[in-house]
Amino acid sequence: MKKLNFLDATLIVSGSMIGSGIFLVSSDMARTVGSSGWLLVLWLISGLMTLLAALSYGELAGMMPQAGGQYVYLKESFNSFTAFLYGWTLFVVIQCGSIAAIAVAFAKFASVIVPELGEKVILLQVTESFSINAAQITGIISILVLTLINQAGMKYGKAINLFFNSTKIIALFGIIVLGIFIFGKVDIWNANWQDAWHATQYDAKTGTYVELGFIALMSAIGVGLVGSLFSSDAWNNVTFIAGDIENPKKNIPMSLLTGTVIVCLLYILANVAYLFLLPIHGSPTATDVMGQGIKFAAQDRVGVAAAMQIFGQPAVIIMAVLIMISTFGCNNGIVLSSVRVYQEMARDGLFFDKMKEDNKNGVPGFALWVQFIWASVLCLSGKYGDLLDYVMFAVILFYILTIIGIFILRKKMPDAERPYKAFGYPIMQIIYIILASLFCINLIYAKPVFGIGSLSIVVLGIPVYYIWKAMKKTPTT
Repeated sequence: MKKLNFLDATLIVSGSMIGSGIFLVSSDMARTVGSSGWLLVLWLISGLMTLLAALSYGELAGMMPQAGGQYVYLKESFNSFTAFLYGWTLFVVIQCGSIAAIAVAFAKFASVIVPELGEKVILLQVTESFSINAAQITGIISILVLTLINQAGMKYGKAINLFFNSTKIIALFGIIVLGIFIFGKVDIWNANWQDAWHATQYDAKTGTYVELGFIALMSAIGVGLVGSLFSSDAWNNVTFIAGDIENPKKNIPMSLLTGTVIVCLLYILANVAYLFLLPIHGSPTATDVMGQGIKFAAQDRVGVAAAMQIFGQPAVIIMAVLIMISTFGCNNGIVLSSVRVYQEMARDGLFFDKMKEDNKNGVPGFALWVQFIWASVLCLSGKYGDLLDYVMFAVILFYILTIIGIFILRKKMPDAERPYKAFGYPIMQIIYIILASLFCINLIYAKPVFGIGSLSIVVLGIPVYYIWKAMKKTPTT
């Protein structure tokens, strides 16, 4: 029996996208590109890339409406080897890394209400450079709670999805309306647009600004996109659980379109609201939200700073609760959907055998626990920003391959049923592939530790694949 309808699918798309990023990353993006105009350009580019990818995936989802989503698409387009590299990377860094990053963000805002849950509360000093803090443990506990809820059956995960994700969409919309039309200041907006295209980058080491020429600006845009693309990611999670969705040939493509359009519009409007409420420029030494501006919002909490202009000091608690709701709902969508990919891998003999079957509640119970363990390890090992950089290179790399797969399948399976065809084929897909490839190349150039590190994780999957196949004594394809 199918358990999820069109509304559920749309809320998984939008809810998995809206986490903590929209309330945090605009500060770092503003420091990277330097002005209000280029900040909005970054959000427009990430929105365009997300929509192009989602519209392209609609064709694949209509053709192959079974559980596993992108893993299945890559297997049919290329082979089981390519699909395994995706599934391996999905587990090792993409999904578990996202779960960890979002859980850490949840903990950061929980500590606003209960300071004892914060990063500064060291619980165990393991070495001089490595310690375990309360925020990490809080993040792990939040993942544990979601794992237990989803262990109990799809109906519980569905209920969490409906409540938390609808709540945060309504709340974000409310902040946008209040920020632009009621509490927004025209003089602040006008001031932010006086030098809207003056591109500079803040150097934290020297405390100075560097003027950006054309090449440097293009590189800065690529780096700045890490935050906005991460905030816009996880829209494809709905394809992982296609087997649980009513009329998937219709509902998955439509939910991809509806969910991504809603979120991309909300994100752009949220940044417009920020620019109505706060100056883009500020000082790292300022002690008030207006003095700090968007660039130097305390701990990059630009959403909190903007809300303080609406609600005053209570905004700190209001936004902390909203972001906790947002991140909890976001992680629920990821936890709920990811394990179906691992289950499909196990059925192909490419992951632990115990992941093949559902538990008595109709969900992949063993896979949920394996996911919990690894996401918890990542909570202990990385910071929010580091996890973003590792995640996004791998995410975009496999989006490129999957969209290339549309071209391959048009040749390989010309007569296959396609209830929905990719929008703007082939021009829109080529545009996406070019933009996404430039992003990956630039990330390797600008942040080699993370770009090459993420690529290394993908490459590490090559020997793992052959070892696993040898252990299973099944032929490779």
